[in-house]
Amino acid sequence: MDFSLFIARRYLFAKKTQNTINLISAISVIGVATGTMALIVVLSVFNGFDALVHSLFNSFNPDLKISIAEGKRFSSELPEISMLRQNKGVLYITEVIEENALLKYGNKQYIATIKGVSDDFVKMSGIDSMIIDGDFILQQGNNDYAVIGQGIAIKLAVGLSFVNPLVIYVPKKNARLTMNPDRAFNRKYVFPSGIFAIQQDFDQKYVIVPIDFARKLLDISSDISFLELKVDPAYDPLQVQQEIKTIMGEKFLVKNRYEQEELLYRIMKTEKWAIFFILTFILIVASFNIIGSLTMLIIEKKKDITVIRSMGADIKRIRKVFLYEGWLITLSGTLMGLALGTLICWAQQTFGIIRLQGSGSFVIDAYPVKMVASDFFMVFVTVMIIGYLASWYPVRYITRKFIIQES
Repeated sequence: MDFSLFIARRYLFAKKTQNTINLISAISVIGVATGTMALIVVLSVFNGFDALVHSLFNSFNPDLKISIAEGKRFSSELPEISMLRQNKGVLYITEVIEENALLKYGNKQYIATIKGVSDDFVKMSGIDSMIIDGDFILQQGNNDYAVIGQGIAIKLAVGLSFVNPLVIYVPKKNARLTMNPDRAFNRKYVFPSGIFAIQQDFDQKYVIVPIDFARKLLDISSDISFLELKVDPAYDPLQVQQEIKTIMGEKFLVKNRYEQEELLYRIMKTEKWAIFFILTFILIVASFNIIGSLTMLIIEKKKDITVIRSMGADIKRIRKVFLYEGWLITLSGTLMGLALGTLICWAQQTFGIIRLQGSGSFVIDAYPVKMVASDFFMVFVTVMIIGYLASWYPVRYITRKFIIQES
C-alpha cells in the first residue's frame, strides 16, 4: 500500500485528540452521502417520468410520420407512396385525415380534432392498450364507430351505454354565408365504442373514426393529412427514416417519434439537467465541511508531520496524505449515498411508497423511478471531482502556511 494512502487511512479511522474533528469528518461524510443520494433519487425519478411519457406517447404516435412541407393535405395516390410501400423496413402504413370539428352530444358541445384512420392503425399503434372503457372498434359490419379521448368524454358527459349518438359538424367546402347554419356545415352521426386515456393533450383533442367516414364528412376523395408508419424492429429506424426521406423528397417532412414531440422532450431533458446542476451546487456547499475537517486535521497533526519529515518524507508526500484523506471522506460519502439512493429507488419501484396526489386520475399511482447506470457513473465522477477540489485547497494553503513557513 502506498505510504501516503496508509497514513491517510489511519488518520480517517483513528480517534483524534479533539472530538470536534471526528464530528466534522462525520458530518462531511453524511453531507456528501446526502447530496449523492439526492442526485441519484432525483435523476431516477426524472428517468421514470421520461420513460412513462415515452411509453404513453409511443402508444399514439407512430414510428415515422410523413406530412407535406407546405399545405394541408396531399394525394394518397402519389407514385412516391407506391415506392414507399415496397420498402422492406416498413411493416404498416396508415393513411390519416385530421380536421377540427364541432362535437355535439345531447345539449353539450365541444371543439375537437377528428382523426380518420385506415385499417392498419390499431396494428401500428398501441392505443388499444390504452382503452379504459369499451373497446377499440371503428367498424362493425356496415356501422361506423368512434373512439374518443377521456377528456372529451368528460366534457361532453359521453356514456357508452347511452343511446345518443355523437354528432360531428365540419364546415362545407366553399360554403357561402346563409341564414341557416345547417347549410354551411356537413353533419354526420356516429356512436362511440370506446374511450382512451393516454395524455391530457391527446385525451382532450382527438376523436378517432374510420377514414372513409372522415372523407365523407369532409367531402374529399383520396386526399390525406399524414402517413403514419410502423418500422420493422429488425431494421434501423434512423436508416429507414433516411431512406424514406430520399423517396419522398424535399416536399415532405419525415419525423421520428422524438421529432414529433421534440419541444416536450427538450423541456424534460433541460429540467433534468437544471435540477442536476442545482443539486450539484448544493453538494459543493456541503463539501465545505471537508475543507474544515482537513484544515483542523492538518493543524492537529503538525507534530506527526514533523516526525514524518524527519524520516525523509518530502512536502509533496505529506500533502498527498491529506489529499488522500479528503478523497477517502468523499469516497465514503459517495459510496454510502449511492447505496442509499439505490435502496430508496428500489423501494419506490417495488412498493410505490410515495404516492401521487389525486390517485386514480393518473395512469400511475406512485412516482415512477428508473435507475440508469450512466447516471450512477456521472454522479460518482462529479462528486469525486468536487471532493478533490474541496481537498486540494486546504492541503495546498494550510501546508504552505503551517509547514513550509515553519521549516
